[in-house]
Formats: sequence, structure tokens, C-alpha cells
Amino acid sequence: MSDELIMWVDRENTVIGSVSRARMRAEGLCHRAVYVLVFNSAGEICVHRRTMRKDFRPGWLELSAGGVVAADEEWRDAAQRELEEELGVKAVLTDHGMFFDEGDDYQVWGRVYSCMWDGELCLQPEEVEEAWFIPVANISTELMGPITETSMSAFRYWRSVQRNEKM
Repeated sequence: MSDELIMWVDRENTVIGSVSRARMRAEGLCHRAVYVLVFNSAGEICVHRRTMRKDFRPGWLELSAGGVVAADEEWRDAAQRELEEELGVKAVLTDHGMFFDEGDDYQVWGRVYSCMWDGELCLQPEEVEEAWFIPVANISTELMGPITETSMSAFRYWRSVQRNEKM
């Protein structure tokens, strides 16, 4: 996985080229990632716990399925791939747009998607330890424990888009 080539971009989201995942993590290089928020018909969101084998925030909670965009991969293709790999879900995706996020050890352009899913989840054991649905109102690091900053940013971005669309 550390040899996997990913899309390397600058802070304006212009493609620079490709870089190994290992180098991107080691140097905190700017890259692209996709975030798919999965909701059920009750309006709950799927939350999952990352395995301890993950190279970014092992054991933390995620509010989205997703991951880095591979070199020469389209956003939507990456989102569909990650959703199917991590949760075993094949669903129609709604695109909500992009946001930029950065922290001490990451810089990422994220594209947020959402989908509806009432079927069974088939978890990828290498990446997802457990998954469950909770009411959106219950999302809180105080109640739940550490949530990856990037999936929280994706969720907040999605929520702001939803509020603007309803105005």
C-alpha cells in the first residue's frame, strides 16, 4: 500500500504529478481524497472504526468511507472504489463539491459525496474494524471519541452545503 501512487496536487488543486503514498505521508504533501457519507432511510449516518493497520489515524472513527485518489483516477471512480472496498456498498452517489483541509501532518483537497444505503455492510477487514449507524445529531468527539479531522471536515462541509441548499 505504501508504494501505491496517488494524485499529487498543490494548494490550488493543480495536479503536479504522482507520488507514492509513503512519500505523501512522510512529507505531508498535498493530495486529493474522497469522502462518501453513507445514510440510511432513517436519516442516520454510518460511522466506522479504522483498523490499527491504517497509515493515518489508526483506530480512530470515520464519518465517511473514502481515501486518497490514485494517480490518473477520476474523483467519482475513487469514491465508488473506496465505498465498495471499505463497506461493500454499491450505491448512486450525490456529489456535494470540494473543500480544502490541512493539519500538522496533512494537506488535502477533498470531494464529498453521499449515498443512501439500507442494505448489509460488508466490511474490509484490513481497513474497517466495525461500523454502525447513528443519528446525525449524535456526532460528537466528546461522546464518541476521536474522529478523523478530515472526515469531520467533510461532514461539516456537507452540512453547510445542505443548509445553503435549503435556504
